[in-house]
This record gives sequence, C-alpha cells and structure tokens, in this order.
Amino acid sequence: MPRLAIALPETGARLDPAALFPGAVRAVWLEVGFGGGEHLAWQAQQHPDTGMIGSEVFENGIAGLLGHVDRDGLANVRIFNDDVRHLLAVLPDRCIERVFVLFPDPWPKKRHAERRFVNDANLDHLFRVMIDGGELRLATDDPTYKAWASQRMAARADFIDVTEDPLVKGGDWPATRYEMKALAGGRQPIYLRFLRRGG
Repeated sequence: MPRLAIALPETGARLDPAALFPGAVRAVWLEVGFGGGEHLAWQAQQHPDTGMIGSEVFENGIAGLLGHVDRDGLANVRIFNDDVRHLLAVLPDRCIERVFVLFPDPWPKKRHAERRFVNDANLDHLFRVMIDGGELRLATDDPTYKAWASQRMAARADFIDVTEDPLVKGGDWPATRYEMKALAGGRQPIYLRFLRRGG
C-alpha cells in the first residue's frame, strides 16, 4: 500500500496523475468506489499502457484490490483511500480519459439524496478533469438511483448520452461482485455511457 497510495500535494498545487506510474502511460482512468477491486484489476490487466486510479474508503475493498495487484503483478494501479472529491480537486484540467462509477451507494432515503455521487457538483468536477470525448460509465441496480442518475445526466449539456441499450453492457465491461449479487437477487442493473462534450 505505501507504494501504491496517492498522497495529495501541498495546498494550491496540482497532481499530475500520469506521473504516479512507472514509465509512460497512454492515458489515465479513474474508478470511483472500486468495491472489491475486481473490475479495476481486470481493466488494468487488459490495458497495461493505461494508468488506473481507484478511489475507495473501505479497508476490505482496498485489501481486495491489493490481492488482485499482487496476484496479477499489476504495475499500473494506484489507490486513493479517501473521499474522491479531495483527489478531483487537485487534478489538472483534461487529464482523465475514462471514469467508472459502478454500483455506488444509492442513499435511498430522500433526506440523504445529496450524498449520492451523481450530482451536479461532482459532475462539474468530472467535466473539468476529463478529456474532450472522455467516457463516463455508470451502473446501478437500485431503482431510485436509476431514476436519479438518468434525470441528472439528461439535464447536462456537457455530457452526451451514448448508451445503446441500458440493459446491455459491452465486452470490455466485466462484472463486479455487487453486480453479480444484484443479478442473483433478481434485480436488473442498468449500464449507462456518456461522453464528455468537447470545447
């Protein structure tokens, strides 16, 4: 963990995400709340020329990802074990190519709605740090979050919805343990894809 952990720079400084990885990387991707780490590890293994940053606060999830890193010998993974908003605040403009927000905490109670990650403030941050044409992937099995995320994204002019079928995901989108649990419980996830509008 000491080798993989991301430390925030001094106040007022920016963090170059590409510099976190040994050697040159073609691009940097970010997974917000990586759970057990299976999705992030798969992406890192399939894309060794891409720097993978995972943000997670739960120790069990971090331990799970570290297990994948160790078993698969992944050199292109870095971990931010705090609120991802602190990381987003220090990233430079247009530095992240792809962002994954997969099965986030739905905060189902109405009084907790402002805690949901998909909100205007966080989407503003993502728009700033993502490159033109960068991809945002969202997935959830929670009906309340489905409606919430769909409505929030539909109201954004800075992200283009490129979802072809929300019930079908592409072959480069491996399952997470939360997704498998949802399917086993008879809950149908949705898979949404958006591109950051250029300019």
